[in-house]
Amino acid sequence: MAFSTNGHGNLGRGRFQHGGALSEINVTPFVDVLLVLLIIFMLTAHVMESGIEVDVPAVKTTKDTTKDLPIVTITKDHEVFLGDKTININELASSIESGYAKGQTVYVKADKQVAFEIVAQVLAELGAAKIGVSVVTKPEDTTRRSR
Repeated sequence: MAFSTNGHGNLGRGRFQHGGALSEINVTPFVDVLLVLLIIFMLTAHVMESGIEVDVPAVKTTKDTTKDLPIVTITKDHEVFLGDKTININELASSIESGYAKGQTVYVKADKQVAFEIVAQVLAELGAAKIGVSVVTKPEDTTRRSR
């Protein structure tokens, strides 16, 4: 059993002679564009994360600061970075003095698995050059309670 929506069965005239107008939206190009955008975002998502990944220790009290200072990073592999460039500990103070203002303060960010000896060497090198140090930590998770 069949029926027609143009009111005259199969006896229509003109452009509607072989059937009604096509009123459906073709979503295939839309889906293609969405899939391409999804692939682009998946490929570039890791690029948006910048910096060196360091798991800093958690502390109870923190002080919010908004200073834009150079960052000295010590990774768990005992590598020292100034900004995003690897640097020798012995050249650290001279690089900071030549690249930044004299008497500058720096942030020191060390992975919690780094031996304190490496951190102490970096702090001693910065202290000998009269460069101020601010240590980077993360606030302790207060949602978990220790027993």
